[in-house]
Amino acid sequence: MTEVLQNPLPNASHQLAFSVIRVPFFLEPDYDETRPFIESNRDRLIKKWGGKQGWERQKASHDLKGRGLDAGIPHFNLDRLTGNTMASHRLIQHIGKNYGLATSEAIYDVLNEYYFVNGHSLNDRSRLAKTVALELEKVLTEEEAPSAEDLLSFLNSNEGRKEIEAALAGLREIGVHSIPKFIIAGRTLIDGAAHASTFIEVFRKIERRGKIHAGPVFAEVLGLRKEIIEKGSHHAQA
Repeated sequence: MTEVLQNPLPNASHQLAFSVIRVPFFLEPDYDETRPFIESNRDRLIKKWGGKQGWERQKASHDLKGRGLDAGIPHFNLDRLTGNTMASHRLIQHIGKNYGLATSEAIYDVLNEYYFVNGHSLNDRSRLAKTVALELEKVLTEEEAPSAEDLLSFLNSNEGRKEIEAALAGLREIGVHSIPKFIIAGRTLIDGAAHASTFIEVFRKIERRGKIHAGPVFAEVLGLRKEIIEKGSHHAQA
């Protein structure tokens, strides 16, 4: 996105902007929601890949460090605490619906550091509420920003659960069983392992065409209003 936003085509009829919607996906859907965390990610992955040797082979073949750097994550904390992610998925969607996609993207970045770098569980609801509330104070007005108590009350409710469950069902219907995946302009599905040049090529085609073929696939399922989508999440700097 950065490349096409900072270096638009000189003859393009429209300047590109982006509306990023984070569609929920569960790596461990059977984790107990009532527990703040289940295990360390290291233990989870050693079990997943059949022991330490299998885990070492996966680390070597997946270039996790390189992929983390590309995503702005300087260091993966392998002993980060894993837990059920329903509450954190609900929270991201709640923020997007109420405060806009630019705000939910800012919080998504904070939670990447919270989890991948600092190693905190995404189901430690009290810590999660405090962390997000502090960040929202920076990007929202004093009148707009919810308190940590407000966010904790939301996390402890079931608000937004139906939308998450519907999105998960939608992913299964279109055959998405692993992440990361990207659906661009409602049609093009790209694997997260693709090189940046693949994304740039797709974006440039849209830029030259001057329009998109379709809107976001999961906007209605997740309850995102048209005006939220149109306001977007990423724009060229003036």
